[in-house]
Amino acid sequence: MVRRTAVALAFGLALASPVLAQQPPRIEVQAEQITGPGRLLVFAERITNPEAAAPPSVSADFFFKKDNFVAAREVEGLQPGTVIGLDGDDAAYPSSMNALPPGDYWVQAVLDRDHDYAYRLRPDGGDLLSPVTRVSLPMTGPTPLLALSTTVPEYPQWETARGPMFSPEDRAIVEARIKPFDFVSPALSAFQGRPVTMRGLVVTPEGYDVGDDTYPVVYFTHGFTSGMESLSDSAIGILTATHAGRLPPMIWVMLDQSSPLGTHEFADSVNNGPWATALTRELIPDLESRYRVDGTASSRFLMGHSSGGWAMLWLQVNYPDQFGGAWVSAPDFTDFTDFEGVDITRPDARIISVMGRMDAVLGEYGGQSSSFEAVFSPRGDDGRPMPLYDRATGEIDAEVARHWRENWDLSQIVRRRWPAQRRDLDGKLHVWVGTSDEFGLDRSARQLEGAVTSVDGRADFTYAPGKGHFDLYADGSERQALRRVMAWQMWRRARPDSPLADPGPLPATAR
Repeated sequence: MVRRTAVALAFGLALASPVLAQQPPRIEVQAEQITGPGRLLVFAERITNPEAAAPPSVSADFFFKKDNFVAAREVEGLQPGTVIGLDGDDAAYPSSMNALPPGDYWVQAVLDRDHDYAYRLRPDGGDLLSPVTRVSLPMTGPTPLLALSTTVPEYPQWETARGPMFSPEDRAIVEARIKPFDFVSPALSAFQGRPVTMRGLVVTPEGYDVGDDTYPVVYFTHGFTSGMESLSDSAIGILTATHAGRLPPMIWVMLDQSSPLGTHEFADSVNNGPWATALTRELIPDLESRYRVDGTASSRFLMGHSSGGWAMLWLQVNYPDQFGGAWVSAPDFTDFTDFEGVDITRPDARIISVMGRMDAVLGEYGGQSSSFEAVFSPRGDDGRPMPLYDRATGEIDAEVARHWRENWDLSQIVRRRWPAQRRDLDGKLHVWVGTSDEFGLDRSARQLEGAVTSVDGRADFTYAPGKGHFDLYADGSERQALRRVMAWQMWRRARPDSPLADPGPLPATAR
């Protein structure tokens, strides 16, 4: 059923009256039917081409839409006829609604009903949307009315808005090779006081259902904003590439690390709970008792990108005898003397962050900055993760910074632990990052490499010239070329005598 809510943008900037011109901008929300609680978001994007058609949606995010405007307010639920007004006193990015400059805008309203927009950076199933509407400021005509007239649908696995992703025959193959799992973790359930489920997918190679061969296993996790949907896409890619001989025949375990507070990084933290313990002591033993894996550390591998890359580095460094190596790309900040370009250990340091300021508007939790704090920070007296810095002033909490540095800085941990664990760590870290990474993660990786070098450790660090955070894996038309390289390195580690080999880059004719 489609729920309808009206959102009126009453900016009050019309020049027809001097009194109206002095009125501060205001957004009014009027419910026509009952709605549940959520976060009301109104986005505005400056129109640069007057002739362009309306875009399908308007949003704001710190990756690609950092110049857009968003205002927000929590709503407990809207009754028919109830009017809620947003104005210059409400949370907004990049500045107060009062400072929105004159011009033409595309505007859209979203009711984020499950409070995960700050993580997903897009509406998802159950959220309410208005049409994209053109608004001119200052206003000279009637106040536009935005109706939240569309409910974002939820689709079953392997289906999209266009219908089934596969024919019935292909779907049977996919469902035979890709199996979802839902594992209730005793450790996480005890921490939360309720059942907590670990989710993901297991991808098996062709031929798995016949014979009794065992296989190397790759544990993969995603980066920030992703979840089961992206894991499903990755699983299809792995299935297709393995069938074509572009990847070796291994078992892949696709791990969902999304949570209400962001990515939990598969780390034991006081805010998220014992995710590393749950993975290493509960989930992995359970999965490996049910699938024909080699069952040895030498053929149990880790892979991830961005936040997923940090998670897999963390697991390899902290559980070095359980895994045979971590192949990671563009891991999040591994050295907190360069966190978003700031040395957080300096007493005069300040963090002026687009990411943090936008997070604070999009949602009270789940954003990238608050996700880091949920993993790295102590718990405050209010039961929430302690903020590293004030989002408005940039002032850093020295106590929190010290806790981050002492407990979570991978460069520091490497310096402390590698000498005693050299046998289990040497040769197991494999890191790729682009020299043009948009978040400066190449600098952080170089500091981690310096820490490894300082203790005479052996690890591989590759800096891809000119590559950024989002194009690191691509080579020509081969979007996942780096994944292929990583997978075959794992295969050589697990099967040194195998005649199978990396087929190499796609031929130029295929590009």
